[in-house]
Amino acid sequence: MLDTGRNEEFKILIKEKLKESRYIHSLNVADSAKKLAKKYGCDEEKAYTAGLLHDVMKNASDFEMLKAIDKAGMSLTVCEKANKKLWHAIAGTAFMITDLNVSDEDIINAVRYHTTARKNMSTLEKVIYVADFISADRDYPGVDEVRDAAEESLEKAMMIGLEFCIHEIVERKQILHPDSVDAYNEIIISDMEVLI
Repeated sequence: MLDTGRNEEFKILIKEKLKESRYIHSLNVADSAKKLAKKYGCDEEKAYTAGLLHDVMKNASDFEMLKAIDKAGMSLTVCEKANKKLWHAIAGTAFMITDLNVSDEDIINAVRYHTTARKNMSTLEKVIYVADFISADRDYPGVDEVRDAAEESLEKAMMIGLEFCIHEIVERKQILHPDSVDAYNEIIISDMEVLI
């Protein structure tokens, strides 16, 4: 069975694994992702599935996350070990592969990079990154700016999201993941190339 044909199963799973607010957030991200996928021409069902599963390990303990990562034969970089906020995306990816038998590479990568972003993201990866910022439950200062940007382009919305995250990380004197820097630089360079 295709991974996207399992959404009802995944909804039951995340309801069991997540706190109520995180479960609602995941449903909202899935809805936003489906709309963005339609707008930007990628698979709507894949987007919905990735949205449902993006935070599947968000409420797991550190031990559970590390166990899932190890079970999948994955490892954390030095940078990732130092920032536990990144663990849920990696552990979620590991859990999807080993326990849920999800095999779609684009869905796997969309979950894997929904917190850091990276260079050379697929449209689906960008959709999940942006959907996480603009889902209906989000009410942080500036959310409407990101929502408006998402109507113009995924890259414009990503740029605002990346700027927000990078600024927050630097202010807190935390480690900035190289993937985030690469994603930011790629968008800036792309904009510069348009102007040249």
